[in-house]
Amino acid sequence: MPNLPLFRDPWAKAESWRKNPVFTNRVMLRNMFPGFGIAVVAFTAYVVVDNMYLSAQKSQDPHHH
Repeated sequence: MPNLPLFRDPWAKAESWRKNPVFTNRVMLRNMFPGFGIAVVAFTAYVVVDNMYLSAQKSQDPHHH
C-alpha cells in the first residue's frame, strides 16, 4: 500500500470553515434573532402585570366606563 498515490484535496484547508459548528443551521437560526427570548419573557411579564392591574382597578371602581 505504500506505493499507492496519495490524493489530497488542495482546497480542503480553504473549505474547512464550512464544517465549523458555528455555521450550523441551528446556531445560525438562534443568532438570527438575538434577544428574542428576553423580549418574549419581558412582554409576557408586561401582559400579566397589566392584566392584574386592570382587574384590580375594575374591582375597586364600579363606576368605570
